[in-house]
Parts: sequence; C-alpha cells; structure tokens
Amino acid sequence: MEPTFEAAPGVLGIDTRMTGRAVVTSAYLVAASEPVLIETGPTTSVDAVTLGLRSLGVGERDLAHIVVTHIHLDHAGGVGTLAARFPKATVWVHERGAPHLQDPSKLLASAGRVYGEQRLRGLFGPMDPVPADRLRSVADGDTIPLGDRTLEVLYTPGHASHHISLVESGSGALWTGDALGIHLPDVGVLRPATPPPDIDLDTAAESIERIRRRAQTVLMFSHYGPVREVDEMCELATARWRKWADIVREALDQTAELDRVTEILRRRTASEFDEATEPAAAMERYEVLSSMEMNAAGLVRYWEKREEREKREEREKREEREKREEREKREEREKREERPQAP
Repeated sequence: MEPTFEAAPGVLGIDTRMTGRAVVTSAYLVAASEPVLIETGPTTSVDAVTLGLRSLGVGERDLAHIVVTHIHLDHAGGVGTLAARFPKATVWVHERGAPHLQDPSKLLASAGRVYGEQRLRGLFGPMDPVPADRLRSVADGDTIPLGDRTLEVLYTPGHASHHISLVESGSGALWTGDALGIHLPDVGVLRPATPPPDIDLDTAAESIERIRRRAQTVLMFSHYGPVREVDEMCELATARWRKWADIVREALDQTAELDRVTEILRRRTASEFDEATEPAAAMERYEVLSSMEMNAAGLVRYWEKREEREKREEREKREEREKREEREKREEREKREERPQAP
C-alpha cells in the first residue's frame, strides 16, 4: 500500500511506518473544515506521520485536532511530539487516559514492565507530555466538533479500560482502535490483542457488539486500514476473543508457568495463519504489535482478576447471609422476650 491512501470519502489513511515496517499501524486524516488526525503512532513514527500530513496538504498550523482511541504507545506515544509540531491542534482522549498524556511517567513505567526498557525504547521511543491547556477529555456520547463534520465518541472498553471508538458523521466510518483486534489487510488474519493489565473478555464482547450495531459503512482499524465486512468481522472478533480466553483458562488447569501457557496458546491458534502467504513472516508483524507472550499474560491476568472478583463476591454474599441470619435470630429473641409471661 502507498504511504497515504483513501480509506473512505473525506478520510485519508497514513502509514505510520512503525518500527520501519509498512502496513502495521495506520493514522487517519479526516479532511473536515477543522482537520483531525486520528491516532498518532509512537514517537518513532512522528516523522512519517508529519510527512504524510504534509503530502495531504496539512501544514503545521492547519491541523485543528488530534484524537486517540486509547493511550497505548503504538496509538498515542507520539501525541506530545505531534502536538508540539502542530501547535493549533487540540488533543482529545478518554477522561481516564487524559492524566497519562499530561504526565506519561506511569504509562511509560507500566509499558517498561511489559516490554522491557530496551525493547520499549526501540519500538516506541520516548513520550513527550501534552500541555494541560491543549488537552480535552471525552466520555461516552460526547461529540467532537470538526466544523462541517463531527466525531461521536463510543466508550468501548475491553482491550483497555479507557478505550473509545469514534463515528465520523460525513462518511459513517467507525474507528475501532484495538477493540476488535489486529487485522493486517495483506495477511487477512484477525488476531485478538489482549495485553495486560486490564483486558476484560465480557466488556470486550459487549463493546464489539456495540460497534457492530453502530457501524454504518466501514470499520477503520488502527492495525490496519479499512474493512467493510462489518458483521463478519465483528462476529469473528468475538469468537476469537472467546476462543483465546478459553484456551488460556484450560492451560491454567495444566500449568501456572507463563512460558508454557504462551506455548499452548501459540500452538492452538497457529492454524489461524494457515491461509496466509508466508505465514512465518506474517506472524512476525503481528508479534511486533502484540506478542503471543503479552497476549497470554493479559488473559492470565484476566482469569486471575475474575477469580479474585468471584471469591470476593462469594465472601460478601456469605457475610451478608450471616448478618441476615444473625439479625433474624436477634429479632426472634427480642420477640420472645416481649411476649407476656403466663401467670
């Protein structure tokens, strides 16, 4: 694919060239009267995104808005640097993610624990903060005005607790972020992205169904490009999420070692690449975005949190039952004490 491409009427895609690879992560320009960039890629992609915008006629004082679907570094790592290069742009993000764009230190520390510091720097580079006066928080149902167009905000957690999707009024396009997973068009494989710390299968399925109901024309994947088979892609996404989660649940019955869980997940999902051209090379690009070890770790954490939640709920129910029984016993004693004694 070309460095820039038409994704929908009035919507242009930009290959961010993440890690120097083509067709891995895409940003998008909505050519409204107030132009908006959706997704930035990491800081290592800032030059490619800047060149892409310039080739589309957007200079440093032309960009009015930058919106990110969530704050993971492959989607928002470059937002602070791009905000400095495009000084008139307002930055929009879910309210839970906003503090981490203003001060990314905790975000970088968390990512460092997942990737390791050396790999983190190589993949994403540093992350500059966004000045508070340039930052706007959004929540479900909000509208981002673009002059002659708008973006409607849908809260779509599951991949991340601060994840949003976006519906553009002019084209009807819907940006999925990572809610459905990763779909590289030249490979044709949809793979879940389930990194720690806060993926959640149940909310992910709800978000995918919400996207399916709301989508009008085309899904815009951050990894990578437009997909017009809305129902089929959403059904496949839900099925894959559930399949992967079940595989990890079954693996945990055999072992608590992450390496072994990862290998079981890798082996039992390898057939998803059977129809890909050069499966090994294709799989390597998916691994760059969300490695199988990272996916396994996220799903292990999901099941651990779910077990903790179920135990806590059971304990609370038991405590409430015990309180109710004690209260009933006390009330019965009080009733007996109040009864008049026979002469």
